[in-house]
Amino acid sequence: MFKQFMKASRLSVLPVMLIPVALGALGAFVWNGIFNPLLFILTIVGAGTAHLFSNMINDLWDYYNGTDTAAQSTEGVIATNSGYLTKGTWSIRTFATVTWALFGIAAICGIILSITSGWPVLVFGGLGALIAYFYVAPPIQFGYRGKGYSEVAILISFGILPVVGAYFVQTSQLDSRAFWLSLPIGLLTTLILFNHHFLHWQADRQAGKRTLVVVWGEKRALVFSRILLFLAYISLILCVVVEALPIYGLLALPTAIPLYLVYGRLSSNNASTAYVPLMGASLKATMRCGLILIVALIIQGLI
Repeated sequence: MFKQFMKASRLSVLPVMLIPVALGALGAFVWNGIFNPLLFILTIVGAGTAHLFSNMINDLWDYYNGTDTAAQSTEGVIATNSGYLTKGTWSIRTFATVTWALFGIAAICGIILSITSGWPVLVFGGLGALIAYFYVAPPIQFGYRGKGYSEVAILISFGILPVVGAYFVQTSQLDSRAFWLSLPIGLLTTLILFNHHFLHWQADRQAGKRTLVVVWGEKRALVFSRILLFLAYISLILCVVVEALPIYGLLALPTAIPLYLVYGRLSSNNASTAYVPLMGASLKATMRCGLILIVALIIQGLI
């Protein structure tokens, strides 16, 4: 059952949420000398379950909207959902029950943290929940609109909110350095989600899901993908300039190289399978960059 839950919730990509939470908490440790382990654990559990809820609620609404079915039936398209709903592995009721149970755990953590650290925690959590739900849920469905709303939402949800929120939980205050610190990991996570659309953009178009890849086409979307990569690592340099990171945080810059090289193997028009290495390299770059930044902050806080 747990193996099925891992696949349904896409538990393997949970680090994309846990890394920014760790960065925010470490910012409090480095800049303010504050670190409460219990608050950190509650933040990790709350943010982690919120992320898994986001994954599953998106699958649930993609199923309702016919996007997942189109991905399963379109030749040459790589379906990235669990397939539990389209194949009947789980009933809709079971899938929805697990989904909302995760939301319940996240909400409980948020309420506890708001009592200990202040009411703005509920603002951070509430905004994240609204973004997660209405990403594909009607009537907003901004993930279907193809105007860059979804990319901005991912930057906020996987960068700004978890980093600034985790910092606030520890300190009960805001700091501009937390915002700057959120940009490299937030932009890299946005890049993962953007590159993810290349795997099934034909099915998205068929189902009426207007991602930027659908709206722009492969050639222009690949240009934007490279721009996101550039912005992510430029923002890393800016973090050092504004002293959100120590100078040795720049050791994370080479993590861009393997991903950059993958772009060179792509043409203007590619089969869906050609984008699998791009997705893998995007995920690895995010993980490696994030881990190096975590180590850099730990070292800075200890010396």
